[in-house]
Amino acid sequence: MDIDQPAGSSSAANPLPFLEKQEAAAPAALQSSWTKIRTAYEKKLWHNLTVALIEFVQLPGSGPYQIELFDQFITTVESKINALKLVEIARRVGREYSEPDRTLRFLESVHSRLTSPYAVEATADTPGSPIPPRPYPEAYALSLSSIAYAYLLLGDLPGCKKRLDECEKLLGDQDTVEQVVYAGYYGVAGDYYKVKADYAPYYKNALLYLACVDVDRELSADDKKARAHDLCVAALLGESIYNFGELLQHPILATLTGTEYEWIKDLISAFNSGAIGKFDALASHFSSEPILAESMAFLRQKICLMALIQAAFSRPRDGATRLMTFEQIAEATRLPVNEVEHLIMKALSLQLIRGTLDQVSSTVDITWVQPRVLEGAQLDTLAEQFGHWTDAVGETANGVQGLENGVAVNGIVSALA
Repeated sequence: MDIDQPAGSSSAANPLPFLEKQEAAAPAALQSSWTKIRTAYEKKLWHNLTVALIEFVQLPGSGPYQIELFDQFITTVESKINALKLVEIARRVGREYSEPDRTLRFLESVHSRLTSPYAVEATADTPGSPIPPRPYPEAYALSLSSIAYAYLLLGDLPGCKKRLDECEKLLGDQDTVEQVVYAGYYGVAGDYYKVKADYAPYYKNALLYLACVDVDRELSADDKKARAHDLCVAALLGESIYNFGELLQHPILATLTGTEYEWIKDLISAFNSGAIGKFDALASHFSSEPILAESMAFLRQKICLMALIQAAFSRPRDGATRLMTFEQIAEATRLPVNEVEHLIMKALSLQLIRGTLDQVSSTVDITWVQPRVLEGAQLDTLAEQFGHWTDAVGETANGVQGLENGVAVNGIVSALA
């Protein structure tokens, strides 16, 4: 790996005395880890050394030793360590600095020594170079996301977004990317949009982050509960989010059961099924979530839209008519009749439904509703509708068979005549 040596260090430096000193003075819980690091270094087993270093920085009690380990030892063997693993180690070490600006300086220093992932065109004075192979582009992208997070901690949102945009573009150019790199990007992107209170992008990136990590291993119980809460709030307040299926199916939602946030989980279920009565019953909890209380008008419109979808989904399939009257929709959504037309137009514009609106006769013919995850009662409705459909198909088949038999009989009679 082509990495410039940091100032104050040399590839010829001998870090062995440092390792021996740390091994001798280490507490019992860390002594075996220091021994692994020293042994792998002495035997020049660079893969084993990399594994030992990653294991060390992940140990709960290793924090106070990590910065010195990086400065006194890792900088001397950077060229022997896989670039992506080096960045993973640096991300852990960067958390040990007490001030965000020092974290940023440390991460940028490591980043400056990484191999550039971009091709360089040849000039009259210098030869060109192609795009380097894996893992250099992935290491560079993960480093960018780490730097973006440091900028976010400093409150520099433009600086954060600039690095996120470069990271996103770089990842889009790769054929294959390690999950840890995607997790780094989606995690920081989610935090960025959370700070900006941009709910829909936060929801998307937060779910993608959870898809890239081992939730049980990487996240504590409190962190899982907090993320589940934030996802629910984002799903409710996201202006373009009307499909709650992925969240309802995600195991992280179960962490809210039995907690002070269990009602938010129930609220997501109420929105998915368009249960306005359940929504009204749970609205008493909004005082504990001011952000939801302040958005009551938006949430009321959203639950009415979901109730409209549910009403269209659950209407009888008796073959008599597909039309729904404004009065029927008003009853299902608990809205005045004069507000139904606006609700239908809103649903059509959001592509939650498809169909034809007849303002003169005050009816709507809904031919399609947005797919979503169905729960218990909705599945019962679907089973009943399949039963009606099967009966209708059977009646049609019998009718066709009767016509065929009639034609055959008439043909025989005509031939005999």
